Amino acid sequence: MLFALSLVVLSGCARSVEPDAAAVACSALTGKVLSHGIVKQATPVTAGQSMSLAGVDDKVVAPFGFCRIEATLRSEPGSEIQSLYWLPMKPSWNGKFVGLGNGGFGGVIQEAHMFPALRQGFAVAATDMGHPASFPQNLAPMNGKWAYQQPVKVLDWAYRANHLTAATGKELIDAHFGQKPKRSYFHGCSDGGREALMQAGRYPDDYDGIIAGAPAAAFTDLMAHAQWNNRQAVPTQLTEEKLDRLHAEVLDRCDALDGAKDGLLESPSACRFDPEVLSCKPGDDPKRCLTGAEVEAVRATYRGPRTADGQQLSAGFSPGSEYKEGWSLWITGPTLPLVGTVKSMTGGSLLSTDFFRWMVHADPDWERERFDLDKDLPLARQRLAATINSDQLDMTPFFARNGKLMLYHGWSDAALPPMNTVRYFERLQARHADAATQQLRLFMAPGMGHCMGGPGPSVFDALDAMDRWTEGGPPPEQMVATKFDKDAAGALGQTAKVQRTRPLCAWPKVARWTGQGSIDAAENFSCQTP
Repeated sequence: MLFALSLVVLSGCARSVEPDAAAVACSALTGKVLSHGIVKQATPVTAGQSMSLAGVDDKVVAPFGFCRIEATLRSEPGSEIQSLYWLPMKPSWNGKFVGLGNGGFGGVIQEAHMFPALRQGFAVAATDMGHPASFPQNLAPMNGKWAYQQPVKVLDWAYRANHLTAATGKELIDAHFGQKPKRSYFHGCSDGGREALMQAGRYPDDYDGIIAGAPAAAFTDLMAHAQWNNRQAVPTQLTEEKLDRLHAEVLDRCDALDGAKDGLLESPSACRFDPEVLSCKPGDDPKRCLTGAEVEAVRATYRGPRTADGQQLSAGFSPGSEYKEGWSLWITGPTLPLVGTVKSMTGGSLLSTDFFRWMVHADPDWERERFDLDKDLPLARQRLAATINSDQLDMTPFFARNGKLMLYHGWSDAALPPMNTVRYFERLQARHADAATQQLRLFMAPGMGHCMGGPGPSVFDALDAMDRWTEGGPPPEQMVATKFDKDAAGALGQTAKVQRTRPLCAWPKVARWTGQGSIDAAENFSCQTP
């Protein structure tokens, strides 16, 4: 469950610079004793300096000079949290601070997530969440072995690492600039969305505005859902060719329901689709039709898991999410090509197997074949829900200090069911009715995959919308999302071709084509109540 598996930083960016007052002040922070740790290294980075980020075709360059600060923080004995801070040199700093969430189990600092906020002039912070990278390095956030018999590190990952990173960021900003940030925001997606809601619920004073994308809020239940998916779908032969056929059939039957046949479903819940229509018949190409077992697996994936007594555990995945890059990675396979002793698994199976093996059972020999929904889920809830889940937190203190909370989710997410976020948002609305109209918003993105990518527009500036809102503007009613030929490059401000734009509307409104102009241009859509 990652913002994007490819955006893990593999190399640093610092080199020598000509000494000046700002650079000297930056370097002088090295060794500074902090309230919760120490600055290991503070390095000035010059404007135009090359920065190498994994998964990005071309190197990025520093938009202006900034101070790169590496700090080690500790919540208690046995804790060791690595956090990274980028503080723009004056006058490039906008006076504000952004903390960023991680993905999966963390273990790495994802610098590529920091870069867009830096370009906007924010002081930016991120953390490894309290444990080092595990093997294999590029999939460290999917590996949970670090949690084995490590209750201190589990607490740091659950919520303390982000809290201490926020407190330390404000401390460093005060030390470096001689003033505290005038506004502070947090933005995380996937597990970072869980972290965002945890910040709002446990530490309402840390941030003024919080953005939670595709939040893995009920983490225990979502890990059980992923194991259940593995049991339903992986034994079938839902190849990428069959997923292509399935996705095309869904679009053929439901795409035009929103008024524009554009390859995107604005309201997937309105799509009534039964995969039985693709059931193999005499003379059909067996590579493009579905066997009886595959029909049932697809139905189950759309429906979602139920316990033995019929209780719905989680929403199913939405029609439109079955595009091959989504389901094949997270649900059905082909599996991730891993190395060493790690078996090949889908993304969902890998993450959830490590969760149950190392966190729930604390048994190195536990295997996914032993998973029992009706036994393992209650055990996971009993042992970990109060610590790691953020779906039941009371937001009253956060809203009482006029905090703003924005949620978003891609309708084509194949890692975390989007309807879970809709239902959670609606529960928040009901619980905090007085605050909801001015302090709470949800945006659903048609065709957007897990946090970024997918067939629909998925690059949008939630941070700018939050900043305008928190600075006294009206609650955002829409954001414009862009689909690039290379979404990651587009998000980083690199050269990328715009393929289409689309407004994302504040829930429950959806974008409707006006009937005139290109269906690939946002200005030809308006937000309407369905």
